[in-house]
Amino acid sequence: MTATARRMFELLEPICLVTFFAPECGDELAALGHPNYWSGYFASRAAPLGRVPAEVVHAAFYNFAEGEAARHIPRAWETIPPEASLAARERGSAASVRRIIGDEMAASPGLRRAADLTAKAAASAPSEGRLMYAAMRTLAVPDEPVARLWHCATVLREHRGDGHIAALVGARIGGTEAHVLSAIAMGVHPPESFGRVHHLPRRRLAEVMAGLRERGVVDADGRFTDEGRVLQQGIEDLTDELAAAPYDALSPAELDELVAALDPVSARLVAAGSR
Repeated sequence: MTATARRMFELLEPICLVTFFAPECGDELAALGHPNYWSGYFASRAAPLGRVPAEVVHAAFYNFAEGEAARHIPRAWETIPPEASLAARERGSAASVRRIIGDEMAASPGLRRAADLTAKAAASAPSEGRLMYAAMRTLAVPDEPVARLWHCATVLREHRGDGHIAALVGARIGGTEAHVLSAIAMGVHPPESFGRVHHLPRRRLAEVMAGLRERGVVDADGRFTDEGRVLQQGIEDLTDELAAAPYDALSPAELDELVAALDPVSARLVAAGSR
């Protein structure tokens, strides 16, 4: 099932990415009063957890630098209820998907079927040890097909993310280290220039790179060693393995049907860069 998990990630991820790349979600959150992108991001993504302290959000999200969550949580909820941010995220994200794929595809039987099968998978996996997935499972599933597809794709994204964190923890790779490994895998050089970490203090980045070199993960030039490639691939393989459980709820015929239904939707989103 690991191949299935990887294929479903490839198909569902472009649906989820509209939340971060397309303008509608940001516009909806700004209209509520969030002063910037990150306020809306932290408030809406963390809202399913309830009004937890920033330390809990930092732990659940894992790969943000120390103090980043605390700049927005709980202040982002003081004047804007978490439920309002959640609703704005759903409205904006669904609107983005509809705009990009077009009215005809949005109203098609194929999309409705994709939403139904994605919902079946999203509701089926064990939640133990899956903090963000369990939190998302407490939310109502939208009735409207495009919103339902986006919501359930996001539930599955958080399920995969929880498993990815477990794989990183098991490999003793922290959040910043994870970004560095991703940067190297994507061919970003030097990895410290990667957009998710380049703003961090130089001393912190130097400590991270030194630690990875001491472990034999990266070489003096900031590229993977053979051991580093094995480590990175092992994390990805385990992430796929841990992401497979939701799809056990679907029969082989349903999986084939889901892939066929999602393929044109995902292709259109990929072509647009989910924007």
